[in-house]
Amino acid sequence: MKYLVRDLSESIIKKLQSNKVVIVFGARRVGKTVLVKEILKQVNEPVLSLNGEDINVHDKLAIRSVENYKQILGSYKLLYIDEAQKIPEIGSKLKLMIDEIDGLKVIISGSSSFDIHKDTGEPLTGRKYSFNLFALSENEYNQVENSISKVDKVRERLIFGNYPELLQLPDREDKIDYLNEMVSSYLLKDILVYENIKNSQKIFNLLRLIAFQIGGEVSLQELGNQLGISKNTVEKYLDLLNKVFILHKVEGFSRNLRKEITKNSRWYFLDNGIRNAVIANFNPIESRNDIGALWENYMISERLKYQEYKRLSSNNYFWRTYEQQEVDWVEERDGSLFGYEFKWKEDKVKIPTQWKSAYPNASFELINMDNFTEWLK
Repeated sequence: MKYLVRDLSESIIKKLQSNKVVIVFGARRVGKTVLVKEILKQVNEPVLSLNGEDINVHDKLAIRSVENYKQILGSYKLLYIDEAQKIPEIGSKLKLMIDEIDGLKVIISGSSSFDIHKDTGEPLTGRKYSFNLFALSENEYNQVENSISKVDKVRERLIFGNYPELLQLPDREDKIDYLNEMVSSYLLKDILVYENIKNSQKIFNLLRLIAFQIGGEVSLQELGNQLGISKNTVEKYLDLLNKVFILHKVEGFSRNLRKEITKNSRWYFLDNGIRNAVIANFNPIESRNDIGALWENYMISERLKYQEYKRLSSNNYFWRTYEQQEVDWVEERDGSLFGYEFKWKEDKVKIPTQWKSAYPNASFELINMDNFTEWLK
């Protein structure tokens, strides 16, 4: 299978500097290790590679002294640590290395933002560059797709999502098996190892409820009532799901609190395939009644990739009034507002009158199958 050059590659290479740490976050199986290995080939200098899941690596790094780390590194000036979140106090250890070993470049990757953020946040202030890697993006697929083939491929991705390994699985049943395994053996396992969470069924049921509420506001109290757990526990679980890159939270936009709804947030899956695995529905779009939710979820996940890879600074919201007028996606950037409505096939949509009245200088655009590629370029 041809390697698809990831959009983050060039940005990461530029930040791979002496006495700095580059951190690549991302869910399991989105291609972090493959990406870093391709980058290291381009850098073309000797690299010491360590794996945070190897207990021997823990033992080697346990003695926190400059002399120990110099001995481990030897003549290497480039260090790569995969699954770095598994190494206790990794931030403090890396800080000592890059502060005391002149010319050292470090790149680390992790499938969870829990411990890496916790352990590297303060120790590496001013010493790190962070990147989020997602599953394959529409822009990355352009390397192997043209405008004609893309239409059918997008219809398929609305169902199966964008995990790189799916490209090697032409059979529909193999893709379903892969995604089911991802949910049961990888994603939920990442959550359960933290916070001593024992009840995986509650988290899975929470994901199912969220999956059926794509595009709608989510009440933590109602979710708690349905699951038989407290509102605070629901909030805690959602935060965990966000930190292991399964869900993404979008809050309501408002400058007129009396008319606009901001109390509850909306939640989206970062991958459509995971969403469909959670609800056990891989039927083609022709036989589904949730194509609107699939398209909205897909466009939002793709836009998040675009913003991250282009380093586009934007505050993202939805907008809705008590009179049921709404805008699916609002970006606040460079002092301006940009409103977007997602429709699978419609080619016309009316601008909500209250949006136009409240924000006359804001733009408004329909994003459908005909123009989404331009929006994501």
